[in-house]
Order: sequence, then structure tokens, then C-alpha cells
Amino acid sequence: MTLRLKTVLTGTALAMSVLATSAMAQTELRMTWYNDGNEGEVMRGLLDGFEAANPDITVVLDIVPYAAILEGLPVQLAAGQGPDLARVTDLGGLNEYYLDLTPYVSNPDYWEANFGPFLEWLRPTGNDSAISGFMTQLTVTGPYVNRTLFEQAGVDMPGDGATWGDWAAAANEVAAALDIPIPMAWDRSGHRVAGPAISMGAMMFDADGNPALVDQGLMDMATMLYDWHQDGTMSTELWGSVSGSTYLGANEDFANAQVVMYMSGSWQIPQFASTIGDAFDWWAVPAPCGPVACTGMPGGAALVALAGTEHPEEVGMLMEYLASEESLAEFYGQTLFIPGHLGLAAGGVDFATDDPRARHALETFAGAVPGISPIAFDLQGYPNNRVMFNALISRLGEAIVGELTLEQAFERMTQDVEQQLAEQARDQ
Repeated sequence: MTLRLKTVLTGTALAMSVLATSAMAQTELRMTWYNDGNEGEVMRGLLDGFEAANPDITVVLDIVPYAAILEGLPVQLAAGQGPDLARVTDLGGLNEYYLDLTPYVSNPDYWEANFGPFLEWLRPTGNDSAISGFMTQLTVTGPYVNRTLFEQAGVDMPGDGATWGDWAAAANEVAAALDIPIPMAWDRSGHRVAGPAISMGAMMFDADGNPALVDQGLMDMATMLYDWHQDGTMSTELWGSVSGSTYLGANEDFANAQVVMYMSGSWQIPQFASTIGDAFDWWAVPAPCGPVACTGMPGGAALVALAGTEHPEEVGMLMEYLASEESLAEFYGQTLFIPGHLGLAAGGVDFATDDPRARHALETFAGAVPGISPIAFDLQGYPNNRVMFNALISRLGEAIVGELTLEQAFERMTQDVEQQLAEQARDQ
């Protein structure tokens, strides 16, 4: 009896030891994520598949507001308290915190072949080999219009080669005919303004490649935006409701048919397909033209591995799984995102939509990629582009609400960029 009890107790202790060892071996990874549409749900499905194949690893998907990515994540990373992975849009600005995955993936050549041009956006200056992540989506900025309102108002939409002035006039005509409160709205974002400014002739850099934000092209575009806010083409209440470099979108106003024309980008497609559906014809149109180009800005969001992780091998396993052609075909197809994977872009993605508006928008934005200005690509790849974007939007915003004159705003933009770059140089 005593022997049997001893045997049972020994067996129980052994089982508990095994369970404790198993629990200790469990690795938890945390991924900080934001949503434009349904991509968090799709990503969770992929993570479930990874966990099933790797039962010793769990992945917690922390979904946060986009503002937390722009403002909170950099603070976390600087304090050494960041997650293992994060979805980011300030691609080059945070690269000091990225993990080089090269030692932790089985086939670096696959990454170079399929993500090569975009890997450069993530790399620190002077580094031509680091693999830090992949694009969860390639985005292109550009406008949407409420085509139903144009039809109801009996106003023809401007055609190919139309300028921003042409579109502003048409949007005002529609708004006046139907009593629509906002003829035109733009995301309050320096990135959104940059493409039209380049179309107007902005160079963004001097002959030596140094940032040179304010020139005639940028001033022409900024003056146009300022004038639109003064004459009612754009609503001062939107941009004027926040200050500094704070981002503000007008997607809800557009979805509620309060806006005739909305300058945003391709990432809105899945959201509009869900929130608007067939309530009205939301229609993507090519980027309006300036005297130099008809360009938007490229960009997008990347899922990056972070150097502060305590589990680089497991992070490498997860990233390799998510970056596979099979996983990304499902991700892009379900989220209605333009592929940031060259193989899938060439071969095509089976997008999970029968919505003709969504399909047209995907074709419109994908078709815009070959026409994007080289200056726009250079600006997107510049590690300190956030400094330029923030200076542009914060000072232009102050001029729009009457806190500065336009001339003062342009002076402050230049001073802001110079000061922040100098501070960064001192800190290095």
C-alpha cells in the first residue's frame, strides 16, 4: 500500500514537472497592430494557423488606434519597452529599433526577390542588406469622389489630365447644387499633401540630396490649400479641430455622403467596401495633375521585427510564415490591399470582393504606381521624412486657422526641419 502510494505520488510529481517545464517553454510574442479595415481579423486568422503549427509559441495581437502607432510606439521603443513586432508607417524613421532578420530566416534571397525595393525603405542609411520586415500593404495616395452626387447634380467629372483646380471647381458645383456641406476634404497629413506638391513642382531635396522642403512648388500647393479653406472648398472645422502634426482623416464624413471629393488613399478601399457598400458610388479617380506631374505618394504599412525582442528566433519563424507567398496571397486577397510582394503583384491576387467599386479602386491605385514621381519614391524612402511631413502640416495648419501668415508658415517650416535634424545629429 505504501509502495503503491509512493509510486502514485512520484508519478504525479513527474507529471507536474513535465507540465511546469512545458509552461516555462511556452514563448509569447506580442504584435502591436492598427486597423484600416478588416486586416486585424485576417491577421488573427493567420496567427492562429502559425500557433497550430508551432504549439510552443503564442502570439498576442494588440490592436491600437493609429495615433498610438504614430505617437505612442516611438516613445515605447525609446524607453526599451516595445513589443516584439509592430505594424508601422514611419518606415525609415523608426529603423534604429528594427531587428535584422537575416540570421533568423532560412532564405534571405526570397526576401530580396519579392520585397527588395521596399526593404530599402526600412534600412538605416548606408545599410544595403538588412531584412527587417515586409509591407502589409503597398499604398498610393489619391482621391475618391461620390460619383452618385455628380450624377444627381448633373455635373460631369473631370477627365484624364484634370488639374486640382478643375476638380475643386467641379466639387464646388456639385456641393452647391445638392447642398452638400463639404465640397472637398483631405486627410490632415503632410504625406497626403506631398504628392500634390510634387505635382506642382516641389523638389523636396536640394542638388546634394539634403532636405529642402520649401520651394515654389510646395508654396503653390500650400497656397491652394490655404485658399480652399478660406473660400469654403474645404472645411476649416476639420483641419482646425486639431493642432500640431496631429493626423485627422475625413473618411467618416465621406462615408456619410457629406463630402464630394476626398483626398486619401488606397488603404480606404476595404473600409469603404464595408461601411459604404452600395449606398452610393464611391469612385477612385487618378491623381489630379500639376504643371510637373500627376502623382500621389507611395507608402504603406510594414510589419517589422523589433530589436528589443527577447525571442529573435521565434520572431524569425513567425515572420517567415507570414511573409510566405501563400500567407500573403490570403492576406492581400481578404483585405483588398495592393500587394507589397513583387511575385504576387506580377501574378495577380484573387481579391475577395464582387464589389465593382472596390475592384475599380484597386485597379485605379495599382495603375497609378508606374506614374509615381521618382521624387515621391525618394521622399518616402528618406529616413527623416516624418520631420518634413510634420513641419509641413503643423505650420500650414496654423496658417489656415489664422495663427500665422502663409509667409510666416513657410519660414517656420524651414526652421522646424533644420532644428529637428540638428537635434537628431547632436543625439547621435
